[in-house]
Amino acid sequence: MAIDIHSKQCASRESRLGSITGYSGTLQDMGQQVSCSGCPEERKRCFSQASMCNSTCALGQLSGINDAAIVHHGPSGCAATAIGISSNFNLLATALGKDRSHFAYTCTDMTEADTVFGSTENLKDVIRETYNRYHPKAIFIGASCVSGVIGEDLEGVLDDMRGELDIPLAPVHCEGFKSQIWATGFDVSYHAILKYIVKPPQKKSNKVNIIGFTTGTSWNSDADVRRLLGALGLEPTYLLASSSIEELEHTSEAVASVSTCSTLGAYFGVGLETAYGVPYVRSLPPHGVRGYEDYTRQLAKIVGKEREMEAYMEQERALYLPKLEKIKEQLRGKRAMVAMGPGFGSNYARILQEFGMKVEHLSAWHFDKQYDDGVRPTAFQYLLDNSPNDFTYSVNDLQNYEFMNTLNRVNPDVFISRHPGSTVWAMKIGVPAYNVYDEYNSFGYKGTLRFARTLLNIIINRSFSDNLAKHVRLPYTDWWMNQPADTFLEKEELEVGS
Repeated sequence: MAIDIHSKQCASRESRLGSITGYSGTLQDMGQQVSCSGCPEERKRCFSQASMCNSTCALGQLSGINDAAIVHHGPSGCAATAIGISSNFNLLATALGKDRSHFAYTCTDMTEADTVFGSTENLKDVIRETYNRYHPKAIFIGASCVSGVIGEDLEGVLDDMRGELDIPLAPVHCEGFKSQIWATGFDVSYHAILKYIVKPPQKKSNKVNIIGFTTGTSWNSDADVRRLLGALGLEPTYLLASSSIEELEHTSEAVASVSTCSTLGAYFGVGLETAYGVPYVRSLPPHGVRGYEDYTRQLAKIVGKEREMEAYMEQERALYLPKLEKIKEQLRGKRAMVAMGPGFGSNYARILQEFGMKVEHLSAWHFDKQYDDGVRPTAFQYLLDNSPNDFTYSVNDLQNYEFMNTLNRVNPDVFISRHPGSTVWAMKIGVPAYNVYDEYNSFGYKGTLRFARTLLNIIINRSFSDNLAKHVRLPYTDWWMNQPADTFLEKEELEVGS
């Protein structure tokens, strides 16, 4: 399945990939449904507590670019995400010594009158003012539900202005109503980059595109990444955290693209491969022993440096694996529950199994049956084929009330999540929890050892979660905690007259 980077916009994950946001069953049942019928059936909710907008993901990713500007075409409330984005990436740029003075996140502040009469002239004025004040190297114009519903022609507006401004102007079709899956926003942002920013290659470089989240964590393991790539004579280009428009323009010249999470990076990786022939490494993510070795070997094979990589890995194994084995002895048999995005969730469930722990439940925020190359997600397939035990599996869509019900029933020794709000709720019922916010948390042998030590400390030192549970009154009643896991997922409809 090829990606057309010249299309006006990419379709939602629901229509492109058959992705879903509602399911309750087991790991093996999910795998069976994907294998036999091609796609598990979407289970709709009769109640939702909260979720996330794909606009937040799209514009959040693009906001990691230091010398680009965002113009959010919508009401001011839609731009509330800019508060966190500004502080996070300003701190990151300062830590890395990079100039962020050309970045801006502005909003057209659409009103009720704009929804009746249109707001294209206002949009043009805001684009001009953003350019004149900050002199960015590119401007991304993000749509909103409001501008999308009234049919604002972003392409038409930008076509009118391209002769006026001498920088790329890129529409980002991230209207929230177009997809229930927030990860569609990742695809939308990368489609805008592929279509409007990336240039055809002039020459090949020694760079590797490292596609990651813009959580501001990549510099924590920069030395580890550079040491690994240095063994192959390569250098990293981090995308999109603290990157530049110039770096993005030259991503087509890289020797390969890799990603810390295929849920995030597959669209950009497959897009670069389809349009410009840049190989996309379809390995397990580089976390845990098995993932790191698969990742490094596939990358080394692309550049023809397998021997050099094996020599490097042998040194690393001798340094870290004996220490890891000692900790695994203490973790073996401990019970865990995982709640993350689908890629990271399958990945971290595998890592826990590498430690000898027993995964009791995995909750994915959504589920992709495949990526844009038609290949089933590697992390999920590996877990399906190699998990020592079947376990309950749910697709949750960030519904706290659902995973709290499951968490209470499973009562694991530790709860692992990718979102701090989830871990707080786990600790309120006395379950030790860890938020894997850093995408390089378990990168390589060194990171895996660090992660194992952290887990052991959390499981042993549980006084905080125990004391918190004694003093917190939950909004969930005993009645709810004892409900079946799929209470709020639609059952099969009865036939008329039954």
